[in-house]
Amino acid sequence: MLKMNEDLDGALRRYCLLLKRGEYFEAHEVLEEAWHPLRLRDDPRRHPVKGLINAAIAFEHLRRDRPKSRRAAGKAMEGYLRRIDDSPRWAEARTLVEHLRAVWKI
Repeated sequence: MLKMNEDLDGALRRYCLLLKRGEYFEAHEVLEEAWHPLRLRDDPRRHPVKGLINAAIAFEHLRRDRPKSRRAAGKAMEGYLRRIDDSPRWAEARTLVEHLRAVWKI
């Protein structure tokens, strides 16, 4: 059954906490639950949120030493995250993107 969470701010906070703890798959799951309502409403935030979901997936592939899958998730992440605006809400996301670009040369 599809889980949905309408609390995007709470999901983003939990996502960041899980990333800091190295719980990448769990971070992906938490944010995906908040992404589904955005997707169904055609909310413009759905793209950057999907990018953050792909970032967590890329970290998980990196941990599991799956370079090909990591690159695919990284490219998907990059495409979605290009849509992040300059609002303070996305500050941590922009920092994450810049870090990933530098480390993974994307």
